[in-house]
Amino acid sequence: MDQARAALILGLLACGEAPPREPSEDAGPPVVDAGIPLAELPFATEVVDFSPGPGAGFGQVDFPEIVLGPPKGYGPQRGSTDVLSLGHGGSITLGFAPRVIIDGPGEDFLVFENPFWVGASPDNAFSELGSVEVSSDGDNWYQFQCNSQQIPPDQCAGYTPTERFDSTQPLTPDRCGGDGFDLAALGLTEVRFVRITDLSHSGGAPSAGFDLDAVGLIHYRK
Repeated sequence: MDQARAALILGLLACGEAPPREPSEDAGPPVVDAGIPLAELPFATEVVDFSPGPGAGFGQVDFPEIVLGPPKGYGPQRGSTDVLSLGHGGSITLGFAPRVIIDGPGEDFLVFENPFWVGASPDNAFSELGSVEVSSDGDNWYQFQCNSQQIPPDQCAGYTPTERFDSTQPLTPDRCGGDGFDLAALGLTEVRFVRITDLSHSGGAPSAGFDLDAVGLIHYRK
């Protein structure tokens, strides 16, 4: 990376804007759904509520489909633009019918955003974090306590890049990327809804805040 590009990235970060995306070694599209109906894949199937914050707008032309089904990950060197920007403090609630998320060994679901590594360096990650809550009935909510001061952040969404993977296969965090959440951390055995709220308060319109790509299920039942 030349000095001019490095200076540009540092300036954008200082202003709270996303730096230019580093090109992927393979710019071809990732495997997404291979024509399989959405209801047959273990991802969000409905948007229950969307409350955009200031600066939202990106992705709304393709809403709600843009956050349903699998993510379109390109690996750590390139963030996807197939996302919905929540805006500063904005939130979104997703459902997974006919599936119910259940507690199993390890992480139970994954949240996919579009973070990436600036200059292909894992020590220089660009991320916009969000908090995650879950509910069984849509009225009573339980929040994972996001520790954004820890590196990598603990129980926060939006830090780990989304890998290029075949979304018709079972999800595993090491193969898929994304940030994983374990219901056992909240003492819960099953939930039906996931709510994500922007914590970053960064960026400008129309792409401010957390950029949601997808939420996928590891442990679930129908």
